[in-house]
Amino acid sequence: MGDTMNATANVDPNEIAKFSELAHHWWDPTSEFRPLHEINPLRLDWIIAQCGGLAGKRVVDVGCGGGILTEAMAHAGAEVTGIDLSEKALTVAKLHALESGAPVHYEMIAAEAFAEMHPDTFDVVTCMEMLEHVPDPASTIRACAKLAKPGGTVCFASLNRTAKSYLFAIIGAEYLLQLLPKGTHDWRKFLKPAEITAWAETAGLTPKAIIGMGYNPLTKRYFLTDDVAVNYLIALAKW
Repeated sequence: MGDTMNATANVDPNEIAKFSELAHHWWDPTSEFRPLHEINPLRLDWIIAQCGGLAGKRVVDVGCGGGILTEAMAHAGAEVTGIDLSEKALTVAKLHALESGAPVHYEMIAAEAFAEMHPDTFDVVTCMEMLEHVPDPASTIRACAKLAKPGGTVCFASLNRTAKSYLFAIIGAEYLLQLLPKGTHDWRKFLKPAEITAWAETAGLTPKAIIGMGYNPLTKRYFLTDDVAVNYLIALAKW
């Protein structure tokens, strides 16, 4: 992984290994990544609404994994770069892009290193459910802010650190409904919206909107909601 992943990189090797082991399942909609496939249209539409459309925009997807959202944004007309530190996930992403014809560029590099190389470059920066998997989420937020152009939009998705999120995201999703593999998340690393907002404002970002995401186990469908106690997306502007 070269000098982009060294002893000082903002990365947890155990987290990288965990998702690398599952990499070959990324594009199987019936696999452990089924929730990502099912929430992808909701996320995409919300991101499009927050940035005023993706057509012709330069976008970077930080922590892109196997490229589910990355490809969707490219198909929506954006010029998209996906970055990640999992070589296996990126290999899957690149192969799928070849199959689908999605015009996506992928690169194995840390967000901080990529931001040093491409400051003030992107109209839209997305970072979906990565902050709760890195040792220093504030550092990732600073990198995302640096990558955005003035006037650009930065979108994060994370999980709130609440009693409800422990019940729904850990006990419910991982153990009872088995929507995710056991051990996917560590509740102690979940982030409150106020924490992300505080780090983001220090990095020069201004909050624009926040929305929650819920799941109905009876209909097996995800939906956007005003309740941000479990999953949520937050959009911020760089001025």
